[in-house]
Amino acid sequence: MKEEINDLYSQLSSEFEESLKERNSDEIAYDNAVIKELKKGRNIKKALKMADKKYPDEALQYNNENINDIASHYDYLLNHESIKNKIRQLSN
Repeated sequence: MKEEINDLYSQLSSEFEESLKERNSDEIAYDNAVIKELKKGRNIKKALKMADKKYPDEALQYNNENINDIASHYDYLLNHESIKNKIRQLSN
């Protein structure tokens, strides 16, 4: 059953997983910095500003028109990590 859950989630998230593999190490570090700030309860704009300070070359350009899309991306990434961790725990 545990393996089936992992396989199902992997199938459903395969496109997202592929996009994650395309990131370079600086992009990964930037994303991790944003997620770290979101986990602290910061809103997306504050999280981005904090990550921008650490990784200015990776800073995302956002405005009122695209901030919700960016927030959705990071919410999905945050949830994706959580789900993958739970599946790993179930598998052990």
